[in-house]
Amino acid sequence: MSRRRSFTPARLRRAMNWWPPYLFSGVRVLEIADDWSSARVRLRLGPFNRNYVGTHFGGSLFAMSDPFWMLLTMNSLGRDYVVWDKAGEIEFVAPGRGDVFAEFKLSEDQLEEIRRETADGGRALPWFGCEIVGEDGAVVARVRKQLYVRRKQPKVPDSTEG
Repeated sequence: MSRRRSFTPARLRRAMNWWPPYLFSGVRVLEIADDWSSARVRLRLGPFNRNYVGTHFGGSLFAMSDPFWMLLTMNSLGRDYVVWDKAGEIEFVAPGRGDVFAEFKLSEDQLEEIRRETADGGRALPWFGCEIVGEDGAVVARVRKQLYVRRKQPKVPDSTEG
């Protein structure tokens, strides 16, 4: 039996801030909304996430945004759904030379569309996007993530039990 830990948004935020890949790369989860509808993340420019020319390493920019669409969608839909990352892409727009931020906003319309697409047992493959911006609001990168979502199959009782 698989068990997913039950985290409140505040508890998940604190746990992620102590998670070694984020802790040591300068990623800080600033906020996860109480209703799982949004999250905000900061990446500080430091010695361990600079590239050869002294700007943000592209892998760190992608990593700062990696889990949030899945986490928000999974927790918003509840335990009756399977949610996985399927694909991701990043477009580098400008060099990141200071702290950068990403904000993720999941709308009720997006969730309703997923529910409609999966109501008959099928899957949904929604795309979500966000911009990574510098302190001045200038776009540093655009990130897109595709999720795989389906309703869990009802458990069939095992006829050998008894």
